[in-house]
Amino acid sequence: MSTLTETHSGSTTSPVEMTYRQAVNAALEDEMAADEAVILLGEDVASSGGVFKTNDGLAERFGAGRVRNTPICENTFVGAALGMAVTGMRPVVEIMFSDFLPTAADAIVNEVAKFRFMSGGQCSVPLTVRSIGGGTGRFGSQHSATGESFLLQAAGLKIATASSPASAYATLRAAIRDQDPVLVFEHKALYGRRGPVVRDLGAIPPVGRARLVRNGSDATVVATLLMADRTLAAAEQLAPEGIDLELIDPCWLRPMDLPAIEASVGRTGRLLVVEEQVHAGGWGATVISHVAQSGIRLRAAPTALSLRDDVLIPYCPPLEDAVIPSVESIVAAARRLVGQPVTTA
Repeated sequence: MSTLTETHSGSTTSPVEMTYRQAVNAALEDEMAADEAVILLGEDVASSGGVFKTNDGLAERFGAGRVRNTPICENTFVGAALGMAVTGMRPVVEIMFSDFLPTAADAIVNEVAKFRFMSGGQCSVPLTVRSIGGGTGRFGSQHSATGESFLLQAAGLKIATASSPASAYATLRAAIRDQDPVLVFEHKALYGRRGPVVRDLGAIPPVGRARLVRNGSDATVVATLLMADRTLAAAEQLAPEGIDLELIDPCWLRPMDLPAIEASVGRTGRLLVVEEQVHAGGWGATVISHVAQSGIRLRAAPTALSLRDDVLIPYCPPLEDAVIPSVESIVAAARRLVGQPVTTA
């Protein structure tokens, strides 16, 4: 049976309209207010609300002891956060750009992800790493990776992505409350997006639960972060043509809600994965692999829309726009998948 979570919660708390940025801030504020063990640390997190203003007001409300700037040394402050986590605190670490996750790889992969296992289960590691990534901001090759599949093979580490204000709020609160380390990806191009957020613990889906963003009958599209936002726009554009897309946001890449995805593909008979990263070795390839092994009878071969394997994200605006999947390219891929011709202007 599908485990998909519908977009609109059944909570009695009324939703509040807010931006994705405000949703991240609200999740941090609510968790810090609920538990004094929750602290925030990272580069410039306490300076004027942080580089992306997601931490606005937190230093003023909770003080310098709980919102702490760090030196520019990711491996060191993630390692320090590990020490905090195993001694009773719940640190939230901000990595300013996902491209810099590899600089903290030793701490994350060899220490944080393995500590519970290597301690024989004696120590839990309630540590959250917030990583901000994504293109379209003209930040160039070293500041534009989504990074969502960088650490997909790091057993012991949970990985989440946020594609809307509601999922940004719910995912971050769930991550902070989890007893295991969680890497949460935010997309900087989404910070200004607005949407309803239910600011209530009762509206937070369990860890590992996918989100059904849009019902459809002709094809299942699985997309994360900005690509989920663009897929929704593509679906609305295709609807008048009689192409009905079902959109699933996995929300969690580890653990991934594969039963929900497979149930959707079983209904529609078609699968399209849309990623703002190269396809090789990523979560999209994992989805296609599992669907292929599930024995589901498909009407067409699965399709992947992603960055080209041999292309870095350029600074030049027209070139950056050309390499990242767009609403138009998603529309074209969906038309091909359902067997309709691609029209040209």
